[in-house]
Amino acid sequence: MSTITMGVDLAKRVFSVCEMTATGHVVGRRDLSRETFALWLAQVPAGTVVAMEACTGAHHWARRCLNTDCSPA
Repeated sequence: MSTITMGVDLAKRVFSVCEMTATGHVVGRRDLSRETFALWLAQVPAGTVVAMEACTGAHHWARRCLNTDCSPA
């Protein structure tokens, strides 16, 4: 059972991440700082859905998800 969907709650300093399987079972939750989140994004396997709320910060992080270099800005 592998993770295929990540739900992300964006905040100013700490982001909450929830990992789910294809059947909707939660397999992990974690809180990440902005820097740690950027490093985590670089390790997310291709094809994983990263779902975020719709806000201006989400546009920035979505571009970071699409970029192959997710190092902290």
